[in-house]
Amino acid sequence: MDDNKMLEELLEKQAAGELKAKMRYEIPAQDMPVQDGTVRRSNVSEVALGYTELQARLEAMRCLQCKTAPCMKGCPVKIRIRDFVSAIADGDYGKSLAIIKENSLLPAVCGRVCPQEVQCQETCTVGLKFKDVEKSVSIGRLERFVADWGRGEGGVPQVAPETGKKVAVVGAGPGGIVVAADIRRAGHDVTLFEAFHKPGGVLVYGIPEFRLPKAIVAEEIEVLDKMGVKIVCNFIVGRTRTIEELMAEDGFDAVYVGVGAGLPSFMGIDGEQLVGVYSANEYLTRANLMKAYDFGKGADTPIAMSKKVAVLGGGNVAMDSARTAVRLGAEKVYLVYRRSEIEMPARVEEVHHAKEEGVEFCTLQNPKRIIGTEDGMVKSLECLKYELGEPDDSGRRRPIPIEGSEFILDVDTVIVAIGNGANPLIGQTTPGLELNKWGNIIVDDKCKTSLDGVYAGGDIVLGAATVILAMGQGRIAAAAINEFLAE
Repeated sequence: MDDNKMLEELLEKQAAGELKAKMRYEIPAQDMPVQDGTVRRSNVSEVALGYTELQARLEAMRCLQCKTAPCMKGCPVKIRIRDFVSAIADGDYGKSLAIIKENSLLPAVCGRVCPQEVQCQETCTVGLKFKDVEKSVSIGRLERFVADWGRGEGGVPQVAPETGKKVAVVGAGPGGIVVAADIRRAGHDVTLFEAFHKPGGVLVYGIPEFRLPKAIVAEEIEVLDKMGVKIVCNFIVGRTRTIEELMAEDGFDAVYVGVGAGLPSFMGIDGEQLVGVYSANEYLTRANLMKAYDFGKGADTPIAMSKKVAVLGGGNVAMDSARTAVRLGAEKVYLVYRRSEIEMPARVEEVHHAKEEGVEFCTLQNPKRIIGTEDGMVKSLECLKYELGEPDDSGRRRPIPIEGSEFILDVDTVIVAIGNGANPLIGQTTPGLELNKWGNIIVDDKCKTSLDGVYAGGDIVLGAATVILAMGQGRIAAAAINEFLAE
């Protein structure tokens, strides 16, 4: 049946109260249109092209409109998912976007980069019916659709009368953006401090253009500016000013710390000091925030023009690094991961896209040492093969090295993407701030730290997390700060 005709019949049945669950189950899940895998290797334009209006409405019609809305349980910011999806099915996109923006300032961002398959879509009744989360209602794609529909149309959130209270938000990432917006809405004076020369945090320095266009992030930041939030860049809290100085000397009544976990982890193997070894942080920051992919054509940021690249890791950051290397012209990109593909923490969609773009997956393999030339450049990577044993503390099967299985990969660049730790700067310069053994800030269930008036959230508290989890903590912290300032 023609899709337009299908939608007409579904709407008629819905209006007559005859659209049963069985009929909704029979609506085919809508695939996301994407750029051709070969074409996109040579550009940084967005890979996923977004639903058409017809696709969005058909996908929304798959929602059963469960009374208990189990999808909301998986949403860290508690968006009324059932209601915004229903509005899309009805063709009322303005209402849908308004519902989302009750709880999220960043729908165009979250619709693109959040791991819905382990959050709201994991608890979707449709996915549970088919015993396949990939057959759940595509909540994230629907959020993206309606956010893109409303780009340029969104109003500025209402701000309460000025209270005379001042709040410093340290870190302009997703959590900081949410905190700044929610506190400013309450009428408090808010200053957002950012160490880099552009606000946005991981949204601008970590996530590549082909997954999240930076123009979208800039639009969201512009909303803060219109609300009256002051944004100060190139300001390193702990160096430019300490938290103590911000509160005791600069008159801030409360501080939120959302600096992320930006200290890259390395493997501790021989050769990591060689020229041509990057942390994923540095590599992606050069390519994304500083636009090294445009070197010589508008950007002055140098980056290795590699021919053969090995990326170490299996998460989303590893996928981003590998796919960026492809776009920077690498002839071969290997993704080296010590477990099997099924244990990879990266999103299934990102793994699929990486394979389409020619990234070679070297699973059940792990680096042993990086070999250099006489002048200190990366020459090759010695790896060891692994097999899977019993599950470890993470629930994944433990990789066990196979003796005598060493082999050499011919590479000139190695990108280490195995995670990040907490930058120690805030802890070192803030007396009385309690940290755990990994250097993360300890907070209570309202995101309050051991210091009065100081709150924290996101990766600096959770370790490596997701955009939406940072936003979720930001909402909790903002509510607590507003309560604290009302006392």
